[in-house]
Amino acid sequence: MKNININDLLNINNANIIDIRNNFSYMKGHIPGAINITSQELLFNPERYLNRNKAYYIYCDSGSRSKVIVNELNNLGYNTINVLGGYNSYCKAKLKMS
Repeated sequence: MKNININDLLNINNANIIDIRNNFSYMKGHIPGAINITSQELLFNPERYLNRNKAYYIYCDSGSRSKVIVNELNNLGYNTINVLGGYNSYCKAKLKMS
């Protein structure tokens, strides 16, 4: 399974970032450019949201749920990468920048 840290992710232009947290958590805050697709939606119908020829960076709050989702999607032939530390790592990086 592929992983990426938040600093490397933020340096990628036009990255396909997916926030798998619930809609309420997403609305409270998310990584810039991320779209919200809950883990259930994504696993139930991945072909609706993903293209096998593109890479997707997937995160949750801490990186643990996204790790499971990334493994399952990779097994289905999708190019998905887990964001280490999830949204929490983004919040910490954002604090360091300010």
